[in-house]
Amino acid sequence: MSNFLYLEGIYLILGAFALLITLFVTTRPFMAKGSMKKGLFWVSVVVVVMIGGHYTVTTKRMDEVRTAFNNDQTIICESRATRKVAQTVIIEKSNEWRLEEDNFVSPNYSRPFFMARCIVK
Repeated sequence: MSNFLYLEGIYLILGAFALLITLFVTTRPFMAKGSMKKGLFWVSVVVVVMIGGHYTVTTKRMDEVRTAFNNDQTIICESRATRKVAQTVIIEKSNEWRLEEDNFVSPNYSRPFFMARCIVK
């Protein structure tokens, strides 16, 4: 739960924006009475379910990656540094990689790789 705002922050902002749009549209004079309550309720339900589902899937994948790394399995991480040549980085515990909190760190790379952007090979 400590990473919730970090992982879902942008989705919370987008959800709030969707609620604001819903509020604006449902308060127009051409909308039926009660549409504001119904609209805000259903948009809120959809936003909560989608954000909750994304968080659950992401944290489950992070747990799988952590377990696989501790068992010295191969991990593939997205590299945002170079988009033209190597878009992925192969991470293995036996190749000088270590796990610091939720980041993979190596003395051979200048930046860490966040575990949420990785999968087990």
